[in-house]
Amino acid sequence: MPAGYLANPLIFLVDTLVGAYVFILMLRLLLQYTAADSRNPVSAFIIKVTQPPLRLLKPIFPTVKGVNLAAIALMLGLQLMIGLVISLAQGHLDVWGVFVWSVAELLGGIINIFVFSIFATVIISWLNPNSYHPLVSLLYKITEPVTRPVQRWIPPIGGIDLTPMAALLGLQLLKMLLIPPIQALAHVF
Repeated sequence: MPAGYLANPLIFLVDTLVGAYVFILMLRLLLQYTAADSRNPVSAFIIKVTQPPLRLLKPIFPTVKGVNLAAIALMLGLQLMIGLVISLAQGHLDVWGVFVWSVAELLGGIINIFVFSIFATVIISWLNPNSYHPLVSLLYKITEPVTRPVQRWIPPIGGIDLTPMAALLGLQLLKMLLIPPIQALAHVF
């Protein structure tokens, strides 16, 4: 067997399981920030799954202006764990690089959630514009922090709302300008 035979499966497993939980924490952060309905079944699931560790961290990291600092701390800690596993599996350890990489991954993940949520709301508006599914209302709630400011600048033209297109362009531009310089600081992966 090759020397790193178990490294790739370990990285895959940690990245998949811990990464999925980080994704759920990101959703929790965004839903709490946007004051989404906590009685929504999807919100209730996210709250129930993330509540135990956040309850322990809340005394240290409170919620400030709708931003759950405990969720941010837990996301960063878990992302650091993923980075450390990858770094150790590759045979070197650069704590600063792993930290910077973790921050870049989290920022990229939040931007991706906005991008995919906007795509989903656009497709839903074409296929079933009057959908009352619990997930649909959460998608619209998640996209509000990005689309609402854009709607003020770009009103509907001839009954067509160009807000999603402008928001997607802005998010992609932000991602292109923000993430690569941060990743360049990492020099890890």
